[in-house]
Amino acid sequence: MFENLIEKLKKNPTTLVFTEGPDPRILEAASRLKKEGILEPLLVGNPEEVQSAAAKGGFDITDIRIVDPANYRRMDELVEKMVELRKGKMSPDECRAALLKGNYFGTMLVKLGVADCLLGGATYSTADTVRPALQLVKTKPGNKSVSSCFILVRERADGSEEKYVMGDCAINIEPSAEEMAECAIECAHTAEIFGIDPKVAMLSYSTKGSGKGEKVDKVVEALKLAQAAAPELAIDGELQFDAAFSPVVAQTKCKDSPVAGQANVFIFPEIQSGNIGYKIAQRLGGFAAYGPILQGLNAPINDLSRGCDAEEVYNMAIITAGLK
Repeated sequence: MFENLIEKLKKNPTTLVFTEGPDPRILEAASRLKKEGILEPLLVGNPEEVQSAAAKGGFDITDIRIVDPANYRRMDELVEKMVELRKGKMSPDECRAALLKGNYFGTMLVKLGVADCLLGGATYSTADTVRPALQLVKTKPGNKSVSSCFILVRERADGSEEKYVMGDCAINIEPSAEEMAECAIECAHTAEIFGIDPKVAMLSYSTKGSGKGEKVDKVVEALKLAQAAAPELAIDGELQFDAAFSPVVAQTKCKDSPVAGQANVFIFPEIQSGNIGYKIAQRLGGFAAYGPILQGLNAPINDLSRGCDAEEVYNMAIITAGLK
């Protein structure tokens, strides 16, 4: 998966802004990305602090651009644009104060086209990464919400990759039917970007009416909305996980389904089951889990775990740039 992404990125120059420039994990990943010619890192922070941290860690950032919000020549333009985007909800002084922070400043660089995409969250919370994105970059046309997914990858015995997409496991706690439908469509498009031919299962504790209740009704409604909005996609439900995944079970429970028994994109009805599900696959199934990948925004913006290491930053930077 990464080999294909890297080759794609080397042919299509991409600038990715890191909102936490002085962080050693960011510096290690940025140095490697620049050296390997994968993308163009842009580090947000005080240049002296960034360079001092790089020297301390032994990271070569000689040709990497560092942008300091405190001395940015286009700051007045950023403030003016942010006031316009916030539509009276923030004063010019409030916008200027926000833009002195790496998360808002970096997001505005993406909004103005200075950078193509953004990766943050090494020290910021998920909310502090997502909030500026929603306020400034906003959702893309046709989308009303932001969702997330994880890509799960492990090597088969023959050396090929087994890949799945799971969503939403990180953003929407109790998504509505409309949000589930949007998530399903976005997850399918994300799957395509990463070389997966999407077959989308809307998961439930019921398979085709075997169970009853409001939670089942929501999944059924989400399926109808997703199929109406994207008839070209293979989406089916409501399906229990075994029916979605196992061809044998699918033959018993829903043999006429175009997805059952061969699903590779799994949409959970709420965040609790989604988060538990991907972690079970990661810990018991031996899958590498990449994400959360944010979906539905006008530009690729992703969130790191505050417990990440430099390898995770490197991988998520490639994934983020690959979404461009």
